[in-house]
Amino acid sequence: MRLSPHFTLGEMTKSQAALRLGLANDPSAEQIESLIILCTEVLEPVRAEFELPVIVNSGYRAEAVNRVIGGKGTSQHCRGEAADIEIPGVDNLIIYQWIHDADTSFDQLILEYYIENEPGSGWVHVSYVSRETNRRERLRLNKSGIRRE
Repeated sequence: MRLSPHFTLGEMTKSQAALRLGLANDPSAEQIESLIILCTEVLEPVRAEFELPVIVNSGYRAEAVNRVIGGKGTSQHCRGEAADIEIPGVDNLIIYQWIHDADTSFDQLILEYYIENEPGSGWVHVSYVSRETNRRERLRLNKSGIRRE
């Protein structure tokens, strides 16, 4: 099922942990609607800006999948509102900064486990709830903890 021009339900629900452990990772109709909005409002603009495929490392997660990987119980991944992304060949810091600086609405933007001067390190977590309630919260997460920006 295509969620937007460049993103499918399959890539937004792919989970190595679910496959390995035989766990279902199937979103409800409401969660699929949230994934469509996330893809349309955030991931498609990123794809258009960089003109390269956006790799989704983690999109939707069923609660059981989220639990086994150690995700927070309040994870927006479980509602279909978040994705962890990378673009091969593009520094994750550049992606993070572009999402923040562009006219792209987001709820939470986290540069996770990024190491300065190591462009392929880490990933970008981005979430979207609605234009009216998005917090535009920016964070960095590393082994030392989380830091607001």
